[in-house]
Amino acid sequence: MKKTLLITTLLISSFAAFAQKNTSQSYIEQFKDNAIAIMHETGIPASIVLGIAMHESANGNSNIAKNLNNQFGFKGGSTTVYYKDKKKITSAYKKYDSILDSFEDFARIISHRQEIGKISDKLTRYDYEKWVKGIQRSGYASSKKWASQVLNIIRRNELDALDQTPPPLGHQERLR
Repeated sequence: MKKTLLITTLLISSFAAFAQKNTSQSYIEQFKDNAIAIMHETGIPASIVLGIAMHESANGNSNIAKNLNNQFGFKGGSTTVYYKDKKKITSAYKKYDSILDSFEDFARIISHRQEIGKISDKLTRYDYEKWVKGIQRSGYASSKKWASQVLNIIRRNELDALDQTPPPLGHQERLR
């Protein structure tokens, strides 16, 4: 009887942990090192990388984040199919092999977008407010509230503190 109760309790707690949604804090802990690495490689502030990912993916809880590893809401060149609750879903969003691939694609797109390239030459990694506003002006998001929503996430979670993180030893930071 005790063994059956123990197994049942373990199964229930496993299902509860699996079904549990990411919180802002758990998402930050999980991906802050990726955001910091991207910052040191590209000059894009870690607060921007993480703040936009948190906003666009609802802390990794959105359907496209969970099913397509797409943390930034990028549309793809073709349709993608995934299944949710045995229902076939056709999506215009880009599918990634991993969440890290999504982060790397974000850095590539932001680094190579001409409109953003112009502002990134003028900004440092400490100008997160100007980065967000410049990214919005470049056409990244159509909502007029987008920049303020991302800025609220950055401020509420003090993500700008990540922008102060020095590069690891032996890592050559991109000069700004």
